[in-house]
Amino acid sequence: MNDTFLRAARGQPTPYTPVWMMRQAGRYQPEYRKIRERYTLPEIVRQPEVTAEVTLLPIRQFGMDAAILFADITTPLYGMGFDLDIVEGRGPVIHNPIESADDVRRIHLFSAEAHTPFVLEAIRILKGELEVPLIGFAGAPFTLASYLVEGGPSRNFVRVKSFMYAEEEAWHLLMKALTDAMIEYLSAQARAGADALQVFDSWVGRLTRYDYERFVAPHMERLFQRLSGLGVPVIHFGTQTMHLLASMAAAGGDVIGVDTTTPLDWARDRLGSRPVQGNLDPTLLFAPDAALERGIEAVLTANAGRPGHIFNLGHGILPGTPPDAVRKTVDWVHEKSEVPA
Repeated sequence: MNDTFLRAARGQPTPYTPVWMMRQAGRYQPEYRKIRERYTLPEIVRQPEVTAEVTLLPIRQFGMDAAILFADITTPLYGMGFDLDIVEGRGPVIHNPIESADDVRRIHLFSAEAHTPFVLEAIRILKGELEVPLIGFAGAPFTLASYLVEGGPSRNFVRVKSFMYAEEEAWHLLMKALTDAMIEYLSAQARAGADALQVFDSWVGRLTRYDYERFVAPHMERLFQRLSGLGVPVIHFGTQTMHLLASMAAAGGDVIGVDTTTPLDWARDRLGSRPVQGNLDPTLLFAPDAALERGIEAVLTANAGRPGHIFNLGHGILPGTPPDAVRKTVDWVHEKSEVPA
């Protein structure tokens, strides 16, 4: 196995900076769009062979240093008793959202083997095909709670924050239920063969530091403490989280994901030897080659050759991204970060 990604995730020196990209398998790929003509996203996820095919596409095409399992962060929610759809162009829509403490108490106990066996089978298939590490993943409790309370994506998060402030006891029950489920889900992925795990807290940056530490951090600490015994690196990622960097790092994670709005050198100076992942602006993949190349060089320069850097975007690949720009990014990162023998 090419273990460059795993070595970087453990803070060890590497011959070059490993690179993978969030949403590296998906809508920007013509091959994926052809598959989507036959299947919806949930149908892909529930068919392990198709999941494996989609997961492998960017590895075969672009030479990424890690694969990430193709799935959706809402996948475990079906088994927890939620009725939801993935609506094209909008995202998850929850038909029975959380509105009261009684709704929290009706959440079903989640079992990865019972409710998501297709995810675990896809991991086992991929482990027989891949020559790079496989990353399993899950949504963080706050981000999942945001969807469940809001009923879908939100711009202002009024409902979830209102519930959090007004129903604090029920809020912590909800976060406990989601934390328990994600511990089970991620642990099962590691047992099935995932070489690393990523926890996506995509919306947590909309909280103040005070609210994060009161309403979220205790649950994240328990999540990462329980995952620490699995023997695989765990990445802790959020967006617009510069003000939460210290609090998120204290909550846990072997690698801290850095989004585009957080300067990588600033983050590294504050995190010490903690490995980091990031943080090229995804829109640079639409830019002329010279601008893309400068952006890549700026990220590598900000890291200043320190071990423990995984190159990634500041968030996921955007729809419409030219596949050739993805290829060039991987090649240039490898070339420009290579350590002379």
